[in-house]
Amino acid sequence: MSTERQVRVAAADYDKTLANTGDLQDDARSVISRFVMRNRSRTAMALLVGALALGPVSQAARDGEATDGGFRLALPGYQYRFPQDHGSHDAFRTEWWYYTGHLAARNGRRFGFQLTFFRRGVAPDRIATAPSRWTIRHVYLAHFALADLDNGRFSMAEKISRAGLGKAGADADRLRVWIDRWSVERLAGDPDRHRLRAAADEFAVDLTVTSLKPPVVHGTDGVSRKGDRRGQASHYYSLTRLATEGSVTVRGEQLAVAGTSWMDHEFGSADLGRDVVGWDWFSIQLSNNSELMVYRLRRADGSPDPASSGTLILADGRSQHLPGNSLRLEPLTYWTSPASGARYPQRWRLSCASPEFSLELTPLLADQELITRRSTQVTYWEGAVQATGTWRGAAVSGQGYVEMTGYAERVTHRL
Repeated sequence: MSTERQVRVAAADYDKTLANTGDLQDDARSVISRFVMRNRSRTAMALLVGALALGPVSQAARDGEATDGGFRLALPGYQYRFPQDHGSHDAFRTEWWYYTGHLAARNGRRFGFQLTFFRRGVAPDRIATAPSRWTIRHVYLAHFALADLDNGRFSMAEKISRAGLGKAGADADRLRVWIDRWSVERLAGDPDRHRLRAAADEFAVDLTVTSLKPPVVHGTDGVSRKGDRRGQASHYYSLTRLATEGSVTVRGEQLAVAGTSWMDHEFGSADLGRDVVGWDWFSIQLSNNSELMVYRLRRADGSPDPASSGTLILADGRSQHLPGNSLRLEPLTYWTSPASGARYPQRWRLSCASPEFSLELTPLLADQELITRRSTQVTYWEGAVQATGTWRGAAVSGQGYVEMTGYAERVTHRL
């Protein structure tokens, strides 16, 4: 029997036990645990996410009123504490640390990069009771992408691992997340400086980022809404302007680079709204030293979910919440992926009446699609864009990143 078939059989046994008894039996737990320990392949680990961490959920969890396995909901009133909140929040089911940026070498060669770490908690009642260093409490995943913009090349890599034996993990009291030799961590003695390291077969980055503005909390009352039910939200903040320096290595050539990056950190436990099929997310750094974050939760008919919103960050670091109905997003042209067949918007017009702005966002490379068969198993477009337009009547330019999901297939409702 193939690796994939065996894991699926084990997962089916696990699901059947849960459905029949309402809780876990030791034999259902152990059949998956024993198999995964014997078959520590990428395929087994990827399927484990579906079998264990992303397994059956209660109706209450699907409705956003409670969480599966006792995870904490993202509720209004959360009090952020920095730099502690840069660390892991294991009481929540899902968490990610996300860096994107625009870089340039001394010869002017331009790059865009993405480095994202995901943590997925396993419900406490699904963890084997016997203490063991092999016990799986969290699954960690990571995506790394580099756009060699002037040469028209886009490369990506991915990882998946468990927390155990030092293979992967995240510290709770400080910023330190890693899978093997990919890592993000706060530099000693300076919470505003982070080091990013990742290397694939033909490309790598080693970067230091320094925050030029304080953290910006998105949403209202400490939560960023993802639906209309209680707890259907996340805690979400960003470092919107990070001075960046370090090196990029492409096909054996190492280049000193500098530029500007963006960091997102988000954690929560509930689900997306039932009508949501995907989302479009924008981070934009403008020449007037202001920034924008906008996300549109997209329904099947293309209309935005009311939970969509954005944040304006002013030059002095103050921020303003932008309700979804104050923003207008218009796709202008489209691009069809030769790999997945997905048809993505290729250029956007983003506008708002108050504050008054109108921006056109254009990819710096058409093909910046990630097909993550060995980790999250999601196909999405994530890429570097340039911005041109007007801000309160004055010309403005800028750069940013755009993420588009749900065009190749409907996204899961899990955040």
